[in-house]
Amino acid sequence: MFKSATGDFERDLRAQLPDRVFAPLEERYTQEPRGRWQAQDGLLVKPSTTQQVSQILSLAHDQGVAVVPYGGGTGLVGGQISESPVAPVILSLERMNTIRAIHADENVLIAEAGVILADVQNMAQNHDRLFALSLASEGSARIGGLLSTNAGGVNVLRYGNARDQVLGLEVVFPDGKIWNGLSRLRKDNTGFDLRHLMIGAEGTLGVITAASLRLAPRPAAVGVGVMAVNNPQSALDLLSIARDLVGEGVSAFELMHKQGLDFLKETLPNVRQPFATQPEWMVLVEFGLGFGQSPQEALQTLFERGLENGLVHDGLIAQSDQHASEFWAVRETIPEANRKIGAVSSHDISVPISTIPDFIIQANETMSRLGDFRVNCFGHLGDGNLHYNVFPIEGRSRSDHLQDRDAIKTAIHDLVHTFGGSVSAEHGIGRLKVTDLEKYGDPIALSVMQSIKKSIDPKGIMNPGVIFSNPELH
Repeated sequence: MFKSATGDFERDLRAQLPDRVFAPLEERYTQEPRGRWQAQDGLLVKPSTTQQVSQILSLAHDQGVAVVPYGGGTGLVGGQISESPVAPVILSLERMNTIRAIHADENVLIAEAGVILADVQNMAQNHDRLFALSLASEGSARIGGLLSTNAGGVNVLRYGNARDQVLGLEVVFPDGKIWNGLSRLRKDNTGFDLRHLMIGAEGTLGVITAASLRLAPRPAAVGVGVMAVNNPQSALDLLSIARDLVGEGVSAFELMHKQGLDFLKETLPNVRQPFATQPEWMVLVEFGLGFGQSPQEALQTLFERGLENGLVHDGLIAQSDQHASEFWAVRETIPEANRKIGAVSSHDISVPISTIPDFIIQANETMSRLGDFRVNCFGHLGDGNLHYNVFPIEGRSRSDHLQDRDAIKTAIHDLVHTFGGSVSAEHGIGRLKVTDLEKYGDPIALSVMQSIKKSIDPKGIMNPGVIFSNPELH
């Protein structure tokens, strides 16, 4: 049984830390974006140094107080909100928001965990470099949370997930010990790679306080196009042609369905859509190429070859940065439109890339057997990550289908498992998918993860209920 953070623990912590570390518990720290979790109580602390984080964790470890790390609060699986009846420490990293250094000649930037992703991107751009992690919440998501969940985004196809863009970490472990692993090395074979252990651990093994981030050269020229394709198989075939044309120059290849475009038209009519009549399926393609290469010409060739092979039937190529931004705005505002409609059940899944067309067909058939629903299937085609989201039909709301949510989720996740896929492609396990991990996860892998958790966090104070079941609620 954990001890409350709002009793003797708070008194003892206040004796160690300045008053400015403590803050009133505002609503944004007690609710997550989808409104599925509500924190009952908690002690909100906002340290500004790694040493202060160490002091907080050391005392929490000694007294058996649960700690919930909090980044930008944008997570969609409940990892940032505790549902425990015993008040935890809510440890916000937002005041640790300094970019400590940038080594442009090494393509390295060192940022504290509370730095907002967009600020890292802008700093890199100011030095003619690129930090390639990019996602819809980049204006509020913070580096610590993004690394803790191994975030994905639209550039995974070319640059990889968050873990692929990290060289080193600074971490405070549950007992307060500080690991200064802010390496700038590309090669370092000196035992276990603790960096990759902490990335994706969702705050269950410690608190990431800073990171050495890998930058990349900025493409000399970028081109963006949207193309109406006949179906998901046509989109995959078009991706193959794109790779033959420009190789690793394919920065993004996003699949969108008419249902998502209809949702945009209904809820966000000011978002300019590229086609007067929404196609059933379309892809957004971005090429980033080197000096002397024209991405617009490459996109034109891609469209022509797609047309010749019967894969596409319409297309537009951005003629300006503004035009390209409008194309991207369509893709990036689809999640917002989804929230306004209100999903019955949302699924962040991945399957082997070549099986995507068959998966979509079988998933749609499954949904038709379960009832009358609207499906918005979209996502990162090039890395196999789909957002397969189920919505009520017009005239009904998700509250009318609360009794259907579990059946829908189970049916889709069972199908994903059958295809050899993952029920959590880029958002993590959090609290939402703990039972899914227990059901679909490899037993040996789960056993090893539990052993690691017990070894590093023997008292279980770090983000209890995330990835592993919370004993406090049983």
